Amino acid sequence: MRSAGKELYGNGSNCTIGGHAAVKFQGAQRDCLPCTHRDKCLLNPQKTKVRQVAFLQSKADQESYTDKMKRKIDSPEGRILYGRRFATVEPVFGNLRHNKQLNRFTLRGKKKVDGQWKLYCMVHNIEKLAHHGYALKVGNPLSGKPDVELSPQ
Repeated sequence: MRSAGKELYGNGSNCTIGGHAAVKFQGAQRDCLPCTHRDKCLLNPQKTKVRQVAFLQSKADQESYTDKMKRKIDSPEGRILYGRRFATVEPVFGNLRHNKQLNRFTLRGKKKVDGQWKLYCMVHNIEKLAHHGYALKVGNPLSGKPDVELSPQ
């Protein structure tokens, strides 16, 4: 942060001004006292020694986004919606991250990462088919049917 080309220093990061969370900065006396811009920069240059600036962020008593989300999830409708997530996509990411150890991509570039992602997804889907969807059935060699046949369970 700068004022008249001089550095302003942090003076307080977790302060409250008029109910608003704020971050405060101020100049150094060595820079502000001899400055030629004192009349323009300060409201009362005879009494005030250094330039002070505060950036207001939000009302301190305002509900945070985290609290809003907690309230939304804890509602009866939110529990139903949040419960659906576990049956849809989150187990897939859990399987890929934990069981397949895909914590980060080993390749660089959009095309390569896309290919690696699709490969992991394909492995996941093949495993699902092997465990839950399609299974190998061994036929009777005397019946004249093929030895191996893919069929839904």
